[in-house]
Amino acid sequence: MPILSKDTTLCISLSGRPSNIGTRFHNFLYEELGLDFVYKAFTTGDIEGAIRGVRALGIRGCSVSMPFKEAVIPLVDVLEDSAATIGAVNTIVNDDGRLTASNTDYQAVATLIARCDIDTARPVLVRGSGGMAKAVVAAFHHAGFVDLTVLARNEAAARALAGTYGYTWTTEQPPPGAGVIVNATPLGMSGPYADVLSLPGAQVRAADVVFDVVAFPADTPLIRAGRTSGKQVISGAQVIALQAAEQFERYTGVSLTPDQVTRASEFARAE
Repeated sequence: MPILSKDTTLCISLSGRPSNIGTRFHNFLYEELGLDFVYKAFTTGDIEGAIRGVRALGIRGCSVSMPFKEAVIPLVDVLEDSAATIGAVNTIVNDDGRLTASNTDYQAVATLIARCDIDTARPVLVRGSGGMAKAVVAAFHHAGFVDLTVLARNEAAARALAGTYGYTWTTEQPPPGAGVIVNATPLGMSGPYADVLSLPGAQVRAADVVFDVVAFPADTPLIRAGRTSGKQVISGAQVIALQAAEQFERYTGVSLTPDQVTRASEFARAE
């Protein structure tokens, strides 16, 4: 890796619970491509101050994770359609103090839906109503899915998210029967929720496709249950690799090959 200097470009992530995945992904590629960049993960109790710092210090790129995806919206200058439509941000690019926000989570989920050739006639159940759930529901809607239910504890948030696209919502676990089930909550993530199965086994057994956006670990209880039941599974590891590649291009101007994305993703998880 090049020796850091006053001219080294800094990119960061802001998350309530930082991991090393993004840090290792980006820095692996900076070194391989000989780019004078460095990437560092942070958390904060002052999101407004953190974004002021991004602007004031000339930090080139900022990845935004839970619980800051919605809180940063009033703090940026430009919202691209991918973030404005969803109402959630995961990427900020700083051009000489002008902050442009987008949502590469949406783009990654949309790519995976298309790549996996999921039948749009299948009913979908999405658990969650936060920033990531917004990206997931928007991607399914734009892919042509007409039967989708938002399951969330927060009634107001569930109603608002479902209502945006004419979908249904519930605060109680519905009967099994959705062809596609998606976890868009932190349940199953490393830490206090690591052993929690985000959707019941009956939902898994009734589904054709099991999708968990939790990136770390890749093999969440839901993904393991899906594999054990012989279902088609889509993991958060796939989501984070695709969205990180899009962020990388926005920060550096360099497009990555599929092989580079695969190797960087494998390195990011090899610690």
